[in-house]
Amino acid sequence: MKKFWIIALGTLAIVGCTNQKDKEDAENAKALAAATHAELVQAVQERDQLINLINDITTTTNQIKEMEEIVSINVGNGESNSQQAQITNDLEAIKATLAQRRQKLEQLEADLKSSKTKNSKLLSTIENLKLQVSSQAAEIEQLQARLSSANEEIASLRSRNDTLITQVQSVSMQKDSVQTIVNQQEIQLNACYYAIGSKNELKENNIIEGGGFLRKQKIMAGDFDKDFFIQGDKRTLRSIPLHSHKAKVLTKYQPSTSYEIVDVNGQKVLNILDPDEFWGVSNYLVVQID
Repeated sequence: MKKFWIIALGTLAIVGCTNQKDKEDAENAKALAAATHAELVQAVQERDQLINLINDITTTTNQIKEMEEIVSINVGNGESNSQQAQITNDLEAIKATLAQRRQKLEQLEADLKSSKTKNSKLLSTIENLKLQVSSQAAEIEQLQARLSSANEEIASLRSRNDTLITQVQSVSMQKDSVQTIVNQQEIQLNACYYAIGSKNELKENNIIEGGGFLRKQKIMAGDFDKDFFIQGDKRTLRSIPLHSHKAKVLTKYQPSTSYEIVDVNGQKVLNILDPDEFWGVSNYLVVQID
């Protein structure tokens, strides 16, 4: 009887151990399945991230090509300051985006290397993408350098152009100044002066002196009033209205053949027939009217 109980207890112990082992195996299998599922989810996420990065990098390549064309047009045509600023901002934005993508690639690479399911193909793809990003960044640097060089050249040309404009303006001002001096000199060289007045008016302004009994009349012999004379231009002066019914030329410098005094509507007018002969001796003319 005692032997029976011993056998029975042994059997129960064996059964109990078997059940415990089965339970542990089931839990281990369940945990393995959960871990595998998590790793699979992570692998899918990493793959999706990589695909998105590939698409982004392809888009950036197209953007860089467009920027190359824009920079070429800008360099050729010399765009305005606002357009140049926009191009500079666009290049900086692409440059910042590339830095972010490189950071994402490096993080994804680190995650893959630390995970249990290392994928050599994905790691190789990431390495190639990093090279592409580096190449794109180098292209942006070249475009920025090219744009900067073009802007410096344009600024230099504008500075030279401004200098030339200033020089031209200076020369033009000098020319105008010289021309003004020449005009003034020509006016002075061709200036003529005539005084028209009654005998009393001419005396009051010291233009004539004497002329009384046994006294010879003198014309402009003393300090006569030059302000009483009217200035004219020998090159253009051809007719002098005298505003009187009677008139005679007192100065003896003008030959009688060089002028005539005629009536126009009852008023005397002096016509200069030969300007060179008329003004040949003196630039002053005195006419007495009554």
